[in-house]
Amino acid sequence: MVLLLGAAACSQPVEINPSKPGQVQVEDRAGITVSNSTSSVTVHPEIWPESQSPVGRDPQIEDFIADLLSRMTVEEKVGQVIQADIGAITPELAAEYNIGSILNGGNSAPGGDNYAPPQAWVDLADAYFDASTDTSDGGVGIPILWGTDAVHGHSNVVGATLFPHNIGLGAANNPELMRQIGEATALEIRATGQDWTFAPTVAVVQNDTWGRTYESYSETPEIVARLSEQIVLGLQGDPDSDDFLGPDHTIATTKHFVGDGGTHRGIDQGDTRVTEEVMRDIHAPAYPLSIAAGVQTAMASFNSWNGIKMHGNRAMLHDVLVERMGLDGFVVGDWEGHGQIEGCTNENCPQALLAGLDMYMAPGSWQALYGNLLAQVQDGTIPMERLDEAVLRILRVKARAGLFDAVRPSERRHAGNFDLIGSEAHREIARSAVRQSLVLLKNNGGLLPLDPSQTILIAGDGADNIAKQAGGWTINWQGDGHTNDHFPGGQSVYDGFVEAVDEAGGTIILAEDGQSDVRPDVAVIVFGEEPYAEFVGDRDTLVFTDERGLELLRQFQADGVPTVAVFISGRPMWMNRELNASDAFVAAWLPGSEGGGIADVLVADETGAPRHDFSGSLTFSWPQLATQTVLNPHDDNYDPLFAFGYGLTYGDDVEIPELSEDSGVSIGDGAMAFELMSRGRSEEPFSIVLAEGEDAGIVSGPDASSPGGAVSVTLDDREVQDDSRRISWSGDGDVLIAGEGLDFSENSGMAISVHYQVTDAGAGSTEFWMGCGEGCEGRLDMTQSIQIDAGKGWRRAEIPLSCFADAGANLADVDVALGVSGTDGLEIWFADIFIAEASSEGLGCEL
Repeated sequence: MVLLLGAAACSQPVEINPSKPGQVQVEDRAGITVSNSTSSVTVHPEIWPESQSPVGRDPQIEDFIADLLSRMTVEEKVGQVIQADIGAITPELAAEYNIGSILNGGNSAPGGDNYAPPQAWVDLADAYFDASTDTSDGGVGIPILWGTDAVHGHSNVVGATLFPHNIGLGAANNPELMRQIGEATALEIRATGQDWTFAPTVAVVQNDTWGRTYESYSETPEIVARLSEQIVLGLQGDPDSDDFLGPDHTIATTKHFVGDGGTHRGIDQGDTRVTEEVMRDIHAPAYPLSIAAGVQTAMASFNSWNGIKMHGNRAMLHDVLVERMGLDGFVVGDWEGHGQIEGCTNENCPQALLAGLDMYMAPGSWQALYGNLLAQVQDGTIPMERLDEAVLRILRVKARAGLFDAVRPSERRHAGNFDLIGSEAHREIARSAVRQSLVLLKNNGGLLPLDPSQTILIAGDGADNIAKQAGGWTINWQGDGHTNDHFPGGQSVYDGFVEAVDEAGGTIILAEDGQSDVRPDVAVIVFGEEPYAEFVGDRDTLVFTDERGLELLRQFQADGVPTVAVFISGRPMWMNRELNASDAFVAAWLPGSEGGGIADVLVADETGAPRHDFSGSLTFSWPQLATQTVLNPHDDNYDPLFAFGYGLTYGDDVEIPELSEDSGVSIGDGAMAFELMSRGRSEEPFSIVLAEGEDAGIVSGPDASSPGGAVSVTLDDREVQDDSRRISWSGDGDVLIAGEGLDFSENSGMAISVHYQVTDAGAGSTEFWMGCGEGCEGRLDMTQSIQIDAGKGWRRAEIPLSCFADAGANLADVDVALGVSGTDGLEIWFADIFIAEASSEGLGCEL
């Protein structure tokens, strides 16, 4: 069933080119071939769109940077092409190595405190600037450039305005709004002293299982190109005006070049297996428009294209992006992305610079990379001409942005004006964006808008949860571990309903678990995905497995209470069961800090008229099966539940019929019965708990310690950024993967699979165990196995569940799926832990 419903149901219909992308074929000509040991790609730059930056070469700037380059030592030049993380380099070291740029990665902040006040950001900006411009050592003293992931507002800083993520802004599809958001974001960045944001993301997502789907405006290139052009203008200013890159603006980045949204099976940092024509027509259209808007930097993508990593693809980075499309700024890498090029490591990769990368993003590897690059320039591996070219590009952008004006960050216009951060004017832009982003999928019986004089109950774990509605890239990388107190000035969805209903004299009840002594007139259930970022959000299907929202909807439906579903998510998902259990269903995406925008639309005024109508429409097609992971209007066999462009308004009289509840996959079945940990993070309904004796605490962020400090955990890198959990013991303590009342009895023939490495066996004993309530557990002595495995690298082991049962565990009532008891000196890393069919018979009860 495809619910197109015609133009009347589309609040903002978008005209899509009816021709299939990629139909313009390349003539038989040589092109430019890029190869590695297993793959090759041939690129024809002449068939790619041609563009030109409107930012002219200022003769005064050109003379200045040429003179500066002539006075730089090779050591100073090498330092300029490296970007380090503030968590891995001090201002003094940045000056010593003449580092060109710093960034605050997703989990980095001044003093290592993600909740650091705005003044701490300004102070640190001054410290890096002062150190980098100090010429007492005889150097030229080039100001350092600070980049930050301000991807939905200045989202690393507590109290900042958090705009809806891009998927919601795509649904709003308002170019003027995008420009306003860019302008507001730039001002908030300037208030804390930074120069550069790694935004906008211009990915055109083709598989919605990708963990970065919410960073995309649309599955169609037209919308992505149109909206990204305007946010670049908002961030940087109009290139034809005197305000361009002035003190009201900041440097923007168009990313990730190119094809990040098209990887095979939606795997983050994977391989995009498409023709050159599809890469050009689907994934690249936003780049020439951003360049024509004056964007100063472009970020290379993690992904490969038909087996060739983009960080090492000179034909694309140089011949297409710079020469054909006309990028007149510089190309920066992504987080250690150069290390993924064949033959490279994070610390050693001349190939990237030779391929056209101008600045390495080397957060933790910067020092070793510097040494290797210096040696490679000195021995001729990297020609001085290429190094000079990269350095000139970086210096040109710094000069255009006014970094050489000798003004400390704290003395620039807006710096220290913390009234700009989360200002009323910026929050109103964000609240308007929320209103425009909402997509009404169902409104049977005209339940919405709600009468504010009624008794309205708000339930669900997203009802009063600003962190959940803000999503990833919020204060820290994954957006996890925060409470509402960490969002001063923000509004939860519940807060907005209180504001709307109180004005009209109605009654509002917050009951997250749905339990209330008062029978409501209507129940609003707010639920959805937990925050995630990048690969952590990758999925296999579009099944939404957390059924707590569904249970609440069915509970009220069974009681005869009308129900409204507000779904918080970073992508469309298979929601047929929830749609059937609700009278009205709203896709709210990831609205950010201004949750009041939801009640603005859902709650009527005192006369019953809408205060604001729905205007959002789907820029991602909604699946009718959970297997429809690739579902785009230009695809063959396009068969969605709600088509691209769909979105009801209050003027539409549309009744959604009962939907099939066959998802196309077996929910809860399969060889993997229980996933406990994925990439170092617990999976619902499990939590990571640190315990010492009777004292325990749940791990809710990237770093944590047990109450007495005997056990500490942090996220660390196995293959990519923060994809494993490193656990260290300084005393006796336990790490638990815990749930409540879990029944593994039907899986007793399965095994627990553990992907781990031991970096220090410690001096004491180590036990793995399973708990089943007070006085009930099954413990296995792993001391010898841990000692043998120490220093051997990553390993995978399977332990039959029967081993824990034989040791005393009751598999029918498990509350600790896996516990690890250790003592001083022990250090173990875990990546993935799950319960599945054993890979072989005769497994023992040890690692």
